[in-house]
This record gives sequence, C-alpha cells and structure tokens, in this order.
Amino acid sequence: MASFASSAVTVFLVLGLVSVTTLAGTPRRPIDVPFQKNYVPTWAYDHIKYFDGGREVQLSLDKNTGTGFQSGGSYLFGHFSMQIKMVPGDSAGTVTAFYLSSQNSEHDEIDFEFLGNRTNQPYILQTNVFTGGKGDREQRIYLWFDPTKDYHSYSVLWNMYQIVFYVDDVPIRVFKNSKDLGVRYPFNQPMKIYSSLWNGDDWATRGGLEKTDWSKAPFVAAYRGFHIDGCEASAEAKFCATQGMRWWDQKEFRDLDGLQYRRLQWVRQKYTIYNYCTDRKRYPAMPPECRRDRDV
Repeated sequence: MASFASSAVTVFLVLGLVSVTTLAGTPRRPIDVPFQKNYVPTWAYDHIKYFDGGREVQLSLDKNTGTGFQSGGSYLFGHFSMQIKMVPGDSAGTVTAFYLSSQNSEHDEIDFEFLGNRTNQPYILQTNVFTGGKGDREQRIYLWFDPTKDYHSYSVLWNMYQIVFYVDDVPIRVFKNSKDLGVRYPFNQPMKIYSSLWNGDDWATRGGLEKTDWSKAPFVAAYRGFHIDGCEASAEAKFCATQGMRWWDQKEFRDLDGLQYRRLQWVRQKYTIYNYCTDRKRYPAMPPECRRDRDV
C-alpha cells in the first residue's frame, strides 16, 4: 500500500479537478446540525458524551460495553452523511459502524464498517449491501488518509436507480438497481440510520487473529455533522410521497458522470483489497450486478 505522504500527492492530483470543475450529479453539501435534531441514543447511554450543545458526540468502548445511536425517523431514499474521527492508536478488534437498515427479517441494509487495526497499521473500510435479507456483498478498501487524525465525511446517496457510497465526496462504491437482472434492490422498506462502536475481535482484525487490547480502553470515536435529507416515512410505508421531487432523485443522480467513474476506478485500482465480485471461491460465476456496477 502507498504511504500516506505519497497518497496525499495522488489525491491532490486526482481530486484537484474538483475545485475547477462542476460535477453533474454531485450531492448537495451536507448541513451540519446537532445530534438531537436527527438522532437518539439506543444503548449504554453513559458511554456517549456530548460537546458544544450536541454538535459533537463521542462514543466510547470498554470491556463492559460499547454504545450506539439511531435516527428518530425512518426514510425511504435520500442523502445521509456523517463526519467521523476514528478510534486512534491501537484500535485492533474495534468496529465503528455507520449504516442504514430496515426492521424486518428480510431486511435491507447499507453498511459502512470501519475495522480497527494495530498501531501504525491502516484502518480497513468494509461496505456491504443487503437486499431482502441477503448480504455477502462485502468490499474492503484502505483509505488514502489516516481517519484517526481528523474528521472525514462518509455518506450514502440512495434513490430508485442507485446507491452510492462516498468518502469525502469521492464515490467508492455503486450498487445499481439491477432488478431486470434478477437482483433485488431496496426500494420499498424504509430504513433507520444507525451508528455504533463495539468489539468485533472475533472477526474484525485479520479474521479475528488480532484481539482487542483492553489495557488501551476506553476506545473513543468522535462524530459531528448528523446530516439527514431523506423522504421520511413510517416503518410500514412502501412509497415515498415526494418521489421524483427531491434533488437526490432527479435525472442527474441516476448515474455517475465520467469524472466520478474515474475517481471510482482510482479507488478500485489503488485501494481495494477485497471485492466479492472477483472472489471465485465464493462466487464461481460472477454475480450479475457486478459488471453493471463497474466493480470489475
């Protein structure tokens, strides 16, 4: 993997175009709001600390428990963003999650999972998409920066046509609506947004070989931003009343443009370390959505 210093030069060269180029279909800038506007704690309330009137929140994990929070509402499509500063130092075994999920057994889910590592080893970002209760669509990348040093933005754009995962406005993954190929797509189950910090040392770091060093506890991840721009619906609603009228489901957001696909390809070539689409042991025949999603 390239060093952070050399990666920074690459990022400057590749992403510097953003400052002089208007990208069609670029998500609107998230609006920073206090935690309590969109979220509520869900467990281990004493492991959540609030600063600056709730504009910054810290989650902590110790040997007794982690903690988490969820959105007050459920949403059917939208743009959801969080700024997170990951657990620093020796974070092996820890998992910081930011994801959308519906509530039933055949659930839909859109996942960011940040897998900690030993000191000076890079974080791994794992993404996954569940449709109708079926997941097994993991992709893993290294990031081109140290996510423990400062806040970075992680966001999801979800409409009838595509799901796009962004890191600081760089698309790192696309999951297109491939219903015509026999692939289920999340379009009729509202989802809540969740985040949590928990111990996953049975699998998270080197497949569970690296265990959490509890002498380093508490482990702390920091959050701000708390942006939600979605079609709010009851948990049972199957249709978005504003469908076709919000910025994120207009024509320019049905696909990425050329520059966005080049940035996605940059991530694919330099930072991807696992892609279910190319795993022939698990999938002797490539899943039908992979080519459409430009994952190969």
